[in-house]
Amino acid sequence: MSWMDEIPEAARTYLEVNRLDEVECVIADLPGIARGKAVPAGKWDKQNYFHLPNSIFFQTITGDWGEAAGPEGFLEPDMILKPDYSTATAAPWANDGTLQVIHDAYDQKGRPVPFAPRNVLKRVVDLYAKQGWTPIVAPEMEFYLVGRNIDPAKPIAPMMGRTGRPAAGRQAYSMSAVDDYGPVIDDIYEFAEIQGFEIDGIAQEGGAGQLEINLRHGDPVKLADEVFYFKRLIREAALRHDCFATFMAKPIEGEPGSAMHVHHSVTDTDGRNVFTGPQNGETDAFFHFIGGLQEHLPSAMALMAPYVNSYRRYVPGEAAPVNLEWGRDNRTTGIRIPISSPAARRVENRLPGMDCNPYLCIAASLACGYLGMMNEIRPDKRWRGEASDSEAEVAESLWTALDQFDEATELHKVLGTDFARVYSIVKRAEYTEFLQVISPWEREHLLLNV
Repeated sequence: MSWMDEIPEAARTYLEVNRLDEVECVIADLPGIARGKAVPAGKWDKQNYFHLPNSIFFQTITGDWGEAAGPEGFLEPDMILKPDYSTATAAPWANDGTLQVIHDAYDQKGRPVPFAPRNVLKRVVDLYAKQGWTPIVAPEMEFYLVGRNIDPAKPIAPMMGRTGRPAAGRQAYSMSAVDDYGPVIDDIYEFAEIQGFEIDGIAQEGGAGQLEINLRHGDPVKLADEVFYFKRLIREAALRHDCFATFMAKPIEGEPGSAMHVHHSVTDTDGRNVFTGPQNGETDAFFHFIGGLQEHLPSAMALMAPYVNSYRRYVPGEAAPVNLEWGRDNRTTGIRIPISSPAARRVENRLPGMDCNPYLCIAASLACGYLGMMNEIRPDKRWRGEASDSEAEVAESLWTALDQFDEATELHKVLGTDFARVYSIVKRAEYTEFLQVISPWEREHLLLNV
């Protein structure tokens, strides 16, 4: 069977009107950056895999390296990267016909590379499958459209709207605000349609130039692939209109941060939602999943808030929750139960930032729920009223979050102990790099005063 028979319909439709010139063979590294190779179409037809060194997973966001190679030393052995043809999708911004294909990483003995983020998520999904469960997720993506910032020393500013004024903040759900950057949104819709992605809706969020895209619920790996693709898609759409799209957790001082809320449900072998009982009531599994989130989310925060900037979002009294309370239709709680029919009953984790790697964030969130269901963890009493009155339970810095992650041996067993080792080493190396940078605040307030 030709590989053309295995790719999605949207990719085949794209190739009917675009002669294939190049295939981008991509894989997500720890930050979620696309790594890989661009292969001419003629060569792509003749190969079933390609190689990259395993050191791409030891790289920090700055391009430096964590000493995470293990006892064998930093030899950079080649991995075997095999295409998942079901992920083939167009790159509609390219000048010539181009497909993107996500690959999975294996070592030279054919074993999944344990610290490849997509493999981490697959590992967690497989643990659910062994219990006869199928996890379902729905991510919500928040991001900013900002002015072109080519000087890192200058603050980030909102993009210029069609009115000639910078995009305004505090205009949540405003349709006129969405219209202000309509051309970018039009390209986002167009690119998504060509790539075969379904958008559940786009709305203006509370920040200046901040938008939210909701994706349809489905398979965790498929949805993580879509978030991975969407980040690139949105960036490319923004560049067409002389602005940047940023997924930083807190890009603009004084504006709300950007989250990636994750909705979860779980079905059994018959496709029934295990959170709902025969009489449409809430089951023990539903409460155990919540209990698992409350118990283990503090240890997983380093994956859901992976950078020093991530923790600028968690300010008591602001939009992002800093608690682990659960409530019904209550956006001040870290764990929210949305209004839904019994068949669609789900649990929303409102803690993750949009700067996360989607594979690792979804894997960590599902891992917490899985441990709750396996260990039958009961949640605290439902929170009523504003949860801002609750005690802050989220780490205040990446370093603290990494300390909590390092101690979470039960979580490591679900995600993979070798992954946990590599992740901690790389993130600590990244934090050390950050400490070498002197900020404008330090120059302003310490230079002449201390």
